[in-house]
Amino acid sequence: MGWRYRAGLFLISAVVIIWVTSAEVTQDIFSDYKQPFAVTYLGASLMVVYLPVAFLKDWFCNLLKRRSSKSVKDAETLNETSAALNSPMRHRVFEMELQGTFNKKDSELDLSSSEEGMPLVSKLKDDAHKEPTTREIATIGFFIAPIWFVTEYFSNAALARTSVASTTVLSSTSGLFTLFIGAFMGQDTLNVAKVVAVLVSMAGVAMTTLGKTWAADESQFSAANGKRSLVGDLFGLLSAMSYGLFTVLLKKFCGEEGEKVDVQKLFGYIGLFTLVALWWLVWPLTALGIEPKFTIPHSAKMEEVVLANGFVGSVLSDYFWALCVVWTTPLVATLGMSLTIPLAMVADMVIHGRHYSAIYILGSAQVFAGFVIVNVSDRLSKKLGL
Repeated sequence: MGWRYRAGLFLISAVVIIWVTSAEVTQDIFSDYKQPFAVTYLGASLMVVYLPVAFLKDWFCNLLKRRSSKSVKDAETLNETSAALNSPMRHRVFEMELQGTFNKKDSELDLSSSEEGMPLVSKLKDDAHKEPTTREIATIGFFIAPIWFVTEYFSNAALARTSVASTTVLSSTSGLFTLFIGAFMGQDTLNVAKVVAVLVSMAGVAMTTLGKTWAADESQFSAANGKRSLVGDLFGLLSAMSYGLFTVLLKKFCGEEGEKVDVQKLFGYIGLFTLVALWWLVWPLTALGIEPKFTIPHSAKMEEVVLANGFVGSVLSDYFWALCVVWTTPLVATLGMSLTIPLAMVADMVIHGRHYSAIYILGSAQVFAGFVIVNVSDRLSKKLGL
């Protein structure tokens, strides 16, 4: 387990906290400003800020490389010059250099003849380690941007129609989709331990759905408990499916540890594509009755809340989450996001004084157990010979 994997696990815990907080804030926003498309479009478009940051980072790194290489060359030239001037054999060296020029043509012929059988192999090796161009990264970003936008929109549309707890539980079913999509696309391997981890996590999700919750002042939560709707649950399930597809594609394009693509630049292009090419979707969604008529926030305070939630809940957390996927695995990151269920439960108990049945608590514990099992699945499979 390398440092990237450990850092990925740490980022998972940070993203879980940010997502639970952002979900609560988003639902508060929808109580006064029920515009899921506007909130989604703003949050996804704001990721375009990563583009100037990424290009500035590249420029600064290239500048440091040029300066360091120049200083090294100057130092080598100075050492060679001083050594040549101080050496009593400098005339002999000069004669050998002259002789070397006569033999250069012969050596070049020998080298060219010996390299005739190897150019294809060397070129293939160079291509394998070749970094993608900016155009290639932009193409990948434009390809997966609609999938990410759909994922975010379905999640926000579910929050606008049902409770945070219901949306969180349904989003946690993405572990099942991630496992099988990853295995189908060759980005993950199926073994008994991983299947058990997903089943344990899914069983925990089901138990939290069946478990009962109540509060000392039940009237305070009667509205929230009555907000469950079939359409909202459907949007939550669709979000889980598209989420599973996006995580696998992200891992496929970025490589094992993100060595193929600059994740920061990739998310910048996702934001750019969303900003330029997806704004028109509000018209068909409004015409179909899925989205209410578009309006802007009615107060400066609401605008500030929406903007701040977009930066923290989308720009920052989504980039951290992408690093989680790249530095660990899609399945580990997905099951890690299921930890929002027990965290939301603890937050409700501490902040709102809410009570949970034994089934709900046991289900939350199983969600956490599934996350632990998938992290040790490879070791378990090797020890047990599965």
